Amino acid sequence: MKRVRVDDVENSLQPAAVMRPLTDALGLTDMAVNYYELEPGDSFAFAYHSHGVQEEAFYVISGTATFETEEGPVEVGENEVVRFDRGELQRGWNRGDEPVRALALGAPLEYGTQEKLRYCAACDAETDTDLHTAPDEDDAVVAECVECGAETGRWYRGSMDGEVP
Repeated sequence: MKRVRVDDVENSLQPAAVMRPLTDALGLTDMAVNYYELEPGDSFAFAYHSHGVQEEAFYVISGTATFETEEGPVEVGENEVVRFDRGELQRGWNRGDEPVRALALGAPLEYGTQEKLRYCAACDAETDTDLHTAPDEDDAVVAECVECGAETGRWYRGSMDGEVP
C-alpha cells in the first residue's frame, strides 16, 4: 500500500491553477492519476488533444467542467464522471464562475501518439502543436505550431494566462 496527501504533492506547471501529478507519488505503473483545481477560465490541458493508447476518465468532485469534443461541448457536473476513448479528441475547461476540483484517471500509463491541436493565427487553422520548456525561461511552457513554428501559447508558473501570446 502507498498513501499520500494530495496537498503534499508539488504543483505542476499546467494551464490549471493546481495540477498535482499523483502517479509517481503513489508508485503507479499501469495508470495515471492527476488532481486538478481549475479557476474560471482554466483548462485541464494545453491543447485540444487525444491519446493514441490511453483511455481517460475525469471525475468532477465539485463545480462544472465543460469538455470540447468533436460532437460539441459536454458539461460534467459535481459527482459525475466522463470517459474518453483512445483517439477521441477533447479538452476540458472551467467555463463557470466557481472553481472546479477533479481527478483525471488514465490507463494504461503511456499516452502513445498524442495529437495536440491549437489555433495558429499565422496559419489561420487548428494545427498540431509541440510543447516544450521555454529556452529563455525554465518556469514557462511554450506551445508552437508544427506547421510554421509560430508560438500559440505560453504558460508561467503562478500565472496560467497562456491562451494567446
